[in-house]
Order: sequence, then C-alpha cells, then structure tokens
Amino acid sequence: MAVTGPEVTGPEAADQGKESSPVRDVRGSAVRLALMAVPCAFFAVFFAYPVAAIVGRGLRSDGAWHLEGFREVLTDSGILHVLWFTGWQALASTALTLLIALPGAYVFARFEFPGKQLLRAVVTVPFVLPTVVVGTAFLAVLGRGGLLDDLWGVRLDSTVWSILLAHVFFNYAVVVRTVGGLWAGLDPRQEEAARMLGASRFTAWRRVTLPALGPAVAAAALMVFLFTFTSFGVVLILGGPTFATLEVEIYRQTAQSLALDTAAVLTLVQFAAVAGVLAVHAWTVRRRESALRLVDTATTARRPVGAGQWALLGGVLVSVLLLVVVPLAVLVERSFDTAQGYGLGYYRELTSTDGGAFLVPPVEAIGNSLQYALAATAIALVIGGLASAALTFTRGRSRPGRLVRGFDALLMLPLGVSAVTVGFGFLISLDKPPLDLRSSWILVPLAQALVGVPFVVRTMLPVLRAVDGRLREAAAVLGASPWQVWREVDFPLVRRALFVAAGFAFAVSLGEFGATVFIAQPDRPTLPVAVTTLLGRPGDLNYGQAMGLSTLLMVTCAVCLLLLERSRTDRTGEF
Repeated sequence: MAVTGPEVTGPEAADQGKESSPVRDVRGSAVRLALMAVPCAFFAVFFAYPVAAIVGRGLRSDGAWHLEGFREVLTDSGILHVLWFTGWQALASTALTLLIALPGAYVFARFEFPGKQLLRAVVTVPFVLPTVVVGTAFLAVLGRGGLLDDLWGVRLDSTVWSILLAHVFFNYAVVVRTVGGLWAGLDPRQEEAARMLGASRFTAWRRVTLPALGPAVAAAALMVFLFTFTSFGVVLILGGPTFATLEVEIYRQTAQSLALDTAAVLTLVQFAAVAGVLAVHAWTVRRRESALRLVDTATTARRPVGAGQWALLGGVLVSVLLLVVVPLAVLVERSFDTAQGYGLGYYRELTSTDGGAFLVPPVEAIGNSLQYALAATAIALVIGGLASAALTFTRGRSRPGRLVRGFDALLMLPLGVSAVTVGFGFLISLDKPPLDLRSSWILVPLAQALVGVPFVVRTMLPVLRAVDGRLREAAAVLGASPWQVWREVDFPLVRRALFVAAGFAFAVSLGEFGATVFIAQPDRPTLPVAVTTLLGRPGDLNYGQAMGLSTLLMVTCAVCLLLLERSRTDRTGEF
C-alpha cells in the first residue's frame, strides 16, 4: 500500500514551489556542466593537445621558446605570397559564389517547378563530396586530356581560374540552402505592400527583403570564405606547384620539408584568421536568430509567371548544368574511357596491386573508408549530441555567459584549424601510454570525428531549440529527471534530425583528407588518400583508376545525400 503525506495547499504550496525552483536551477546547472564536460575533454585531448604539441615542437627547443621565427617567417617573400594568395582567392571565391548562387537561392525560395527537390539534391552533392573528388572532377574537365582539352585544346589546370571555379562548385549549396531557406520563409506580401505604396520592384526588394536577408547572406559569405581560406585538396590537385594556400603550405612545410618551426607559425596565423571569421560568423548567426515574421515555406513558392521569371529559372538551370552536372558527368565518363575503348578496365584494375604505392589492392580502400566513417559517425553523434544538449539547456537563460559562447565557438574550430596540423600532431603527441595510438586504427576515426562534430551540432541544435521549453518544464515539474526529459520529450522530436546529422557526419568523415593523409596506415588507405596517390603517379592507368575511385566515392556520397533529403527536417535559414 502506498503511503502518502498530507496534501500541501495554499501558501505552503507556494513556498514549496519557491524552494524547488532553486533546486531545479542547481540541478540544471550541474547537468549542463556534465554535458559540456565530455565534449570539452574530447576536444582537449584530441584537438587542443595535438595542435599545441606541433606548435610547441616548432617554436620551442632546449627548454626555451624561440619566437624570432615569427619575424623570419612573416618577412619571407615566398610566405608573404602564400598569405596574399590565400586571402585573395578566398575573397574572389566568395564574391563569385555569391554572384552565381544568389539567383539560385531566389529560384529555390520563390519558384515551384517539376524536379525541384531532385535539383536541390543535385546542387548539394558537391558540398558533401570530398575535396579530392572535386579536384579530380575539375581535372577531368580542365586538365590534360580533359573535356576542354579534347574539344578546343584549352587547359586551365594549374591556373587560378580552375581553383575559383572548383570553389564555386563546392560552395554553391552553402548559399542556396542558407539564404534560400530563409528567403522562402519571408512573407512576400510585405514586399507587395511596399510596391502598392509606390515603390519600384527593386526599391521594395532593397528596403524590405534585403535587410531581412542580410544576416543570412553575411553568414553564408563567411562560411564560404572560411571553407575557401582553408582549402586544401582542391588547391593541392588543381594549383600545381604554382599556387598554395596556407593549408597547402603547412602540408608542404610539414610533410616535405620537415620545417616544423615554419609550419607552427603558419598554423598560428591561420588559427588567428579563422578565430576572427568565426567570431564574426557567430555575431551574424545571433542577428539571424532575431525575430522575423516568417511564414510556411510551402505557401511562398509559386509557378514562374512571365518571360522574365522563366528566363531566370532557365538561367539557373543552365548554370547548374554547366557548373555542377558537367564536371560530375565527365568524371564518370573518364572512369570508363580506357585505351581499348569504353569499358570496366580501370575498375577491374582496382582489385590488383603492383607492389608499388599500395601494399593492398586500391579497392580495399573502399572497405577501409566505410569502416572508418562509421566509427567516426558514432563518435561524432555522441560528442555532438551531448554538446547540442548542453547548448540547448543554456537557451533562454538570462546569462548564458562567456563560457557557453566559448564552448559554442570551440565546437566550430575544427572546420578552420589546419587538418594537416591536427593529423601530424596526432603522430607526435599520441605516442606514449596511456594514449599510444599511433599504431591503432582508431586514430583515423578520431580525427574524422573532429570534423563531423560541428555538422552534428549545427544540424541538431536548431531542432532542439525549436522544442517548446514548456514541455520540458512540465515534465520537470512532474518529477522527471533531465535524462527522462530528454528521452520522453526531446528525443521523439529530434529523431529525424539525428538521422540527418549522422548522414552529414558520415559524408564528411568519408572524404576527410588533410589529417588522414598523415595517420592512415599504408596497408589501410582511405579512398581520398588512394585517389591522391594515384593522381601523383604517371600513366593513363593510374589516372583512370583515380577517376574510378573518385566515381565510387561520389556515388556513395550522393546516395547518402539523397537519403538525407528524404529525411530532411524543415529548418528555415539553416543549411
């Protein structure tokens, strides 16, 4: 028989409620700190420690710091040229991407036409492709024996134009989905009302729509700048010996010259630049989260009307065809174009080894990559899920504080800090018990998970923040523990977002190259490492095998993306 005490009513009940509120606040604070502890420990051990180790190895010797290397490195004419080119090409790539992608964002936001969802998936494929595949695809179009070379005898590989076009290809979806997602939620009647008051179409757009879109455009531009500023695989393949970003130069100084002091200085320079970009990006995101009068996106898209709108739709379709579809199609075509005619010769050769660059048949890289990516996805989901929950607990608090903002920024740092530095840092720091992992296969998934965590957080956080806080409060008042609140309230609402987050983490882990090229064991190469190795060897057979592996990697990522599109939750203004 259950024994119950007397029911408390009146002032006593109110006093009891007042007493329970501080208790819940203390318990909530403890839960938030516990949720933050695991991601912070993970980032401290597998991100901050390796980066600090390689920086310390480069700037410290005989027990003393030698900072004069900063002056020597930053006054070197070659390094100054790398710094100038890194910033210049990032600005040019960002401007060109906005110029080409903003019309696409408008078309996806305001027009309804057959095949729209399929086209949305097509333009997003490049973003989830490994940079090695992007570089290989443009090499098939612009390089020796490429499409332009066959048709008109024109080669654009090892030129800045090939790099800029590849960056637009890679980042087109960032603008279309970030800006287009918000644009679709803006009420078109506000602009129509301005026109009824006498404003021209352009004036109404400039005074009504543009201010609302401004934070989203700025956020998208900053993300494009960040991705192109830290570009590695694309520049390494298409830039040749002439062009190098900071990331490529860090790789050359580390892997080829063993100049750790120069690499350490460049790592700190890149870190400072990325931290500045992320700070500005966080500010734009906070502005974008300010109150806007948004409507259901299903009600704002209409069939194009008039010659002008149909011409705009046609222009966007042509640009997508030339910029996105053609490089991918040529990549696939080149993988079948053997010396004996079209066939599966290059794919069959992937099952053999000549004992040269590979200790195992290149096709085994597929299984290795899948195993690594699955393990990395599991790690990223655990770390990213805990981090998202911690940030959700702070939402709506009167004083989230610098600690929370710093924690949020920490989660984004792997997107901007040199992956080359992280990979090499793994080798020189995780070499002693209890973290002697240099001979362990888990090292690769750990490095890949660092890149996957930001995508998990940015996918799950908007959905978690959209959950009505009153549901959590009601469950807590009824006596549910924080774990029970998460299990009974949050999890049923975020299951689809969790699947999407897993898909993005899997795709980016599958294509991670900068760190993996250092830590993947020779008998267990990943697909991006195998592709780069084949491209670096002479001969049509190696080139064809690289095209074949790139095609397989592209198909895997595309299938993953199509599954994501079917499970995508509607997030206005989010990628």
